[in-house]
Amino acid sequence: MDGYRRSDGVLMQPHERFWTAIEHRQPDRVPIDLGGIVTGISTGASAALKARLGIDEPDEVADRVQQLAIPHPDILARLHVDSRYLYLRASRDWQDEELSADTYRDEFGIVRQAAIRPDGHLLYYDFIGHPLSEAQTVEDIARYPWPDPHDAARYAGLAEAGRAIRDAGHALGVNMIASLFEFSWYLRGYVGFLSDLMTNRPLAEAQLDAMLEYQQALVGEVLDRVGEQATFINTGSDLGTQRAPMIDPEVYREVIWPRYRRLWDFIHSRTRAKIFYHSCGSIVPMIPLLIEGGVDAVHPVQPGAEGMGDRARLKREFGADMTFWGGFDQQDTLPFGTPEQVRHAARELFDAFMPGGGFVFAAGHNIQADVPPENILALFDAAEEFGRY
Repeated sequence: MDGYRRSDGVLMQPHERFWTAIEHRQPDRVPIDLGGIVTGISTGASAALKARLGIDEPDEVADRVQQLAIPHPDILARLHVDSRYLYLRASRDWQDEELSADTYRDEFGIVRQAAIRPDGHLLYYDFIGHPLSEAQTVEDIARYPWPDPHDAARYAGLAEAGRAIRDAGHALGVNMIASLFEFSWYLRGYVGFLSDLMTNRPLAEAQLDAMLEYQQALVGEVLDRVGEQATFINTGSDLGTQRAPMIDPEVYREVIWPRYRRLWDFIHSRTRAKIFYHSCGSIVPMIPLLIEGGVDAVHPVQPGAEGMGDRARLKREFGADMTFWGGFDQQDTLPFGTPEQVRHAARELFDAFMPGGGFVFAAGHNIQADVPPENILALFDAAEEFGRY
């Protein structure tokens, strides 16, 4: 386990390091995160990194859609990672329905098709079918057959795994995302759901209410088992494009935010764990609403998106109330830069966000298959070096 001594001579455990940073106090060093389904590593990047490090063991896939690996313990140790994640199991009543060699239907009825590189490497799965795409009425939404969030098979071994992670001193992340807005358009279709918000709001609201009921039930089952051990709970929905929020902030406040507020309040009522919120893109106008709703940390702070690269402004305007999680340039520097350029960019990131706490390091979003292992090592070694207070 990776630990450093505080100024008072007491060894700071990884869980304590996370907790201190998210509470806007300075730990011994910035906590380092890798794992889950939004701060993880793809199977392609993991395979290249394991080959570089001489690790000859296959990956277990954490997320089929994004082709994310459960990081190997030796990788987590080599990269100085403080977090460990819990992964829910599939329902006992459902196995993905394979429709063809590269297409399948999941338990929600969403149909996805593989995106494959010319060399045959599977990158991820795209949407090609949405089960509520033809819904016309609130009654159509009511008839949708939701998966069972109370299926005990999903949570088999979860409590024991949570205790083991915390007994080892690691920060425990509950890897579920608990999305309302984004998962709703997964079911309806992106254009269909955003159109509903403007032209058929009762339909959109019925779907959001049903999604809230499902997600709250799922979260409740998880927190019954690991609420006392958890350090942070993953929630989120992408709200931004590269240039602006994808929906009007006032529509978000009026329709979506109150339902998220109910979910966040429910989480806070059941655990002391911090609430992590993931949204890609340009979301500066949304950050005050996240703070008001009780969110503790926002991820990935995508610097190439409009307004998100102005770290001085973000820290000045929101840093007292919001922890920034991530922040590295994953669109250009990480895949295409040299190790020295990666190191230099990491130094700039830490100089901007780490003073006073309120910063957790992650490599932005999930590390993709085109990122050289040398750049991954350079980035996480820089985080360990420059992140010391």
